[in-house]
Amino acid sequence: MTRRLRSNRSHEEGAALILAVLFVLALSAVGSAMVVLSRTEVLSSLNYRMMSQSRYAAESGVHAAINHLLLNYPKPGTVGDPLANYDTTVSPVRFNGQPVVLSAATGVAANYPNAAAQTAFAAAAQGTLPVGSTSVSYQASATLLSMRAITSYGTNVTTVVQTWSITGVGSITGVSSSTVEVSAVLEQQIVPAYTYAAFATNAGCGALSFAGGVHTDSYDSSNMTLVGGYPATDNNGGNVGTNGNLTESGGSIINGSLSTPRAGVGNCKSGAVTALTQNGGATVTGGVVTLPQSVTYPAPALPDPMPPTTVVTVNSSSTCASIGLVAAQCSGGANEFTFNASASAVSLGNVNVVGGATLHLTAGDYNFNSLTLAGGSHLIIDSGPVVLNVAGASIATPVDLTGGTTANTTFDPSLFRIQYAGTGTVMLAGGAHVSATIYAPNASAQLTGGSHFYGSVLAANVDVNGGTYIHYDRRLGQTFYTAGNNMLTSFTWKKF
Repeated sequence: MTRRLRSNRSHEEGAALILAVLFVLALSAVGSAMVVLSRTEVLSSLNYRMMSQSRYAAESGVHAAINHLLLNYPKPGTVGDPLANYDTTVSPVRFNGQPVVLSAATGVAANYPNAAAQTAFAAAAQGTLPVGSTSVSYQASATLLSMRAITSYGTNVTTVVQTWSITGVGSITGVSSSTVEVSAVLEQQIVPAYTYAAFATNAGCGALSFAGGVHTDSYDSSNMTLVGGYPATDNNGGNVGTNGNLTESGGSIINGSLSTPRAGVGNCKSGAVTALTQNGGATVTGGVVTLPQSVTYPAPALPDPMPPTTVVTVNSSSTCASIGLVAAQCSGGANEFTFNASASAVSLGNVNVVGGATLHLTAGDYNFNSLTLAGGSHLIIDSGPVVLNVAGASIATPVDLTGGTTANTTFDPSLFRIQYAGTGTVMLAGGAHVSATIYAPNASAQLTGGSHFYGSVLAANVDVNGGTYIHYDRRLGQTFYTAGNNMLTSFTWKKF
């Protein structure tokens, strides 16, 4: 029995060695896998870091191109670079049959009619950034997608509105390399100059102030029904806006929305400007619309020619000669006069209509230093458009219609336009039914005394009180335009 057992065990000699070898092989495989995994993690981390650095460089290229286009780029429309060079009927815009391109990027050919503009872009839209012990480089190119020249409302300045597709490339070269491309669209749109019953450009508290039963609503002067001699209005569409805060009290009702880049409802103070402050049952029926950024409006053109600053009185004792106008520009007498600017602009100083006098204006440009109605006087718009260009030199209140009445029986506010570039005050009041547009982005506007205003008010600060109604003419949103803010409308990236 003993010999048989020993014989069986003889066949198992060397098994332990085989098992040991297998365990060593298994451990070696695990160790090798750990080394590979560790190296993979290191390479992955390095790749992510280089990709991120390249992307930031590409974004730097996009921003460098945008900064140049917004601040230093000479837009077309000059004698040396006429708009006629460009085919704007297609997108991208073309020059010599090819897309218009500004380029600082290797491999992207420039095609631009103004050589100086291309040279300046090429210098501005490329560079390097230090990253640790190495550096990343960026280059950018810009393709002109669309272009249009407009004259912004209230100005005599032609604005060229463009849309650019901008591509930035960031790269790291060396033993390890990385290249990332970032694309964005820089767009400037044409926007209506009047989209609100009232808009205040000021960014502070109470830029819009409505108190004492103020109401807004809307109508359409191109399709209106008169009730009792006045347009029937709708309890909607009376939207208001501001770059700052609306303070509303005393049962005031905004039959529409409030648009502002500010947020929050409640008390407003410097450094913490809220969108809306309400007291006394005031309401905004359409809620608050958050604007992506503040809205800017160009200052209106100064009167041309600039009017004198002498006092001009229109009353029962006046004559066309004493007012300073010739027969082609003035007719009437005995407390009622008609000014005619159809042939050439009527230029006068500080015009004071007093003593119950009546002043008629016919279509044309009127360059006044100021205009005041007092003593129950009347201003009547006989035909339009009447464009009142106010200089306001050395006058705190260059437009004051509170002491009389103003009539524009068409109720088309585009036919009576008040334009003022200064920082004084424009005042309307006195129970009158005034139909006009006020474009005074640097001034203060006050509407008081239960007046009914048909049209739109645009000023730095708008103060409305005393049961005043603002009836917004929706047709204005399709009549006057201006250039909007520049904005990025898309952003994409990819790695090579």
